[in-house]
Amino acid sequence: MEMSKSRRRVNEIIRYGLLVLVGIILIYPLLWMIGSAFKENRDIFGSLSIFPPKDRVVTSNFADAWQLTRDRSIWFFFGNTLKFLIPKTIFTVLSCVITAYVIARKSFKGKKFVFGAVIVTLLMPELAFRIPLYLLYREVGLLDTFASLYVADIFASSSFFVFMIIQFMRTIPKELDEAAVMDGCNELQILFKIIIPVIKPILITVALLSFMWGMNDFQGPLIYLNSSDKTVLSVALKQLLDGEAMVSYGRVFAASCLGLLPMIAIFFMGSRYFVDGVASTGSKE
Repeated sequence: MEMSKSRRRVNEIIRYGLLVLVGIILIYPLLWMIGSAFKENRDIFGSLSIFPPKDRVVTSNFADAWQLTRDRSIWFFFGNTLKFLIPKTIFTVLSCVITAYVIARKSFKGKKFVFGAVIVTLLMPELAFRIPLYLLYREVGLLDTFASLYVADIFASSSFFVFMIIQFMRTIPKELDEAAVMDGCNELQILFKIIIPVIKPILITVALLSFMWGMNDFQGPLIYLNSSDKTVLSVALKQLLDGEAMVSYGRVFAASCLGLLPMIAIFFMGSRYFVDGVASTGSKE
């Protein structure tokens, strides 16, 4: 008994030690970015230390970062980002949950083919869709509009999220659907009154990931949006590095920190549901 207890303790120490080590490795770039927001250029590239020198702490980087361009603050670019992020997140959740509900809970001819198509598109890189979508948007007049960044999500184009929700729905007994039908519920009532309350963790997970990935998207806004008054935050941050004068990397890192704040706040507000959603995806009772 004592041998087994001591062995368990050693295993736990090793396990948690590895987790702490991996956690430090993963969080170090974020901490280095935050620390670099208070440094001068020479201190950023001269040392791997997170903390700036005590006699050269630069706090003005955040004030400079807030006024991102000569006539526009960072809030303007963040507002542009929200103009497509909010509808993108809403359409992604609604379209993916409806598509997943049909595939996971209903029987129809060609169901295996449809599910196979979801898996195939899941394996394809997103860049493969950029050129066809660009040509389509050019023909229908959607280029240089925020709609070009979310109209595809109306049709459940995010196969990864569809797959996640399908796997989550498969853990729900179909007897719930049958009981709802006996009580007189139609398909929409079954979906919105029975299924969606049960799968709330995965829906919040999908919303969080859709928001964060949309916030980090650089190629989409760069390809589809051309007007300067429609520049989003990710493109504006890249433009800080394109100036002819010497680039203030401390200002760039400060602007990146300000851009991360909304995502970090949203993530922590839904972190409990995010963990539940990821942990339950793929399990089947």
